[in-house]
Amino acid sequence: MKHNSFKKLFVLFIIALAVCASVFLPLPYYIEKPGSTIDLKELITVNEQKDQEEGSFSLTSVGVQQASAVTALKAQISPFEELVSEDELFGGASDEEYDQMQSYYMESSQNTAIQQALKLAKRPYNFEYKGVYVMNVMEDSSFKDEVAVGDTVTEVDGNSFENNQEFMDYVQQKSVGDSVEITYVHNDKTKEANGKLMELPSNKKAGIGITLVDHTEINSKDDIDFDVDNIGGPSAGLMFTLEIYEQLTEQNLRKGQEIAGTGTIDNNGEVGRISGIDKKVASADKKGAQIFFAPNDSLTKQEQKSHPGVESNYQEARKAAKELDTDMKIVPVKTLQDAIDYLEQID
Repeated sequence: MKHNSFKKLFVLFIIALAVCASVFLPLPYYIEKPGSTIDLKELITVNEQKDQEEGSFSLTSVGVQQASAVTALKAQISPFEELVSEDELFGGASDEEYDQMQSYYMESSQNTAIQQALKLAKRPYNFEYKGVYVMNVMEDSSFKDEVAVGDTVTEVDGNSFENNQEFMDYVQQKSVGDSVEITYVHNDKTKEANGKLMELPSNKKAGIGITLVDHTEINSKDDIDFDVDNIGGPSAGLMFTLEIYEQLTEQNLRKGQEIAGTGTIDNNGEVGRISGIDKKVASADKKGAQIFFAPNDSLTKQEQKSHPGVESNYQEARKAAKELDTDMKIVPVKTLQDAIDYLEQID
């Protein structure tokens, strides 16, 4: 009798373990949710001096965690949480490739932010465009077996470029199926490869079939240091630029305000679209930000046709702020100068 009772208890124990495992074991899904809002005084030093002024410029981030059955269910009912597949998050890249991509995006973002801040502050600098980092190679690209993530493409058909837009403009003026020769650097060795252009799924234009980001290098007499371990991606570009510019010029742009925001920055000072802005608005509101800069990106007809109902980052941010019922002011910016102009009119 005791033996049968023990067996029943053991079976119940195994069943309980199985239930717990099914509930708490990681799933091949991830949850995106509001991340950290970080005061850039903690991350950026200019000419060995820390920013001592009141108020703050802060970057905002999206938090990511692997889902379990419990957290996946919670994400379905929690505002500003979203369940995404592994492929949606990593885009088919390995963990190592994904981390490398985020690191390259961050490096490019820093260099462009430094360049834009120095330019606006009228400080001398040397900005070198070295080509485009290869962030991903599409499966049906002719160059799939030639270039790899981490390589730098320096020329197409013997032509070099000043930025990735010029690079893309040159390629996209050609036709799908045209042959091109690319020059690229792999493990510090310069190589060449020939292949045919493919139709890009994003805009139906001709392309090499790689995801890219500028590979740049900047030199200046001003010493600008970043402490951004464990932070990746390009979306802090605008806020980096504002923090550096404030320190370089010693202007009181913030006037004691707590200012957060997001958006990429390019070498023309234009602020670019980012993902997860609703979660960043929620993060900034929780941190107590008074102002939030949001990219006021213009959507092309092709983008609107491909993604019906898609809104600009500014519209998405306004919607999130309304849902939060926050007093935080959402400010649309298309360029760095838009942000500066707004700050200069703050009382």
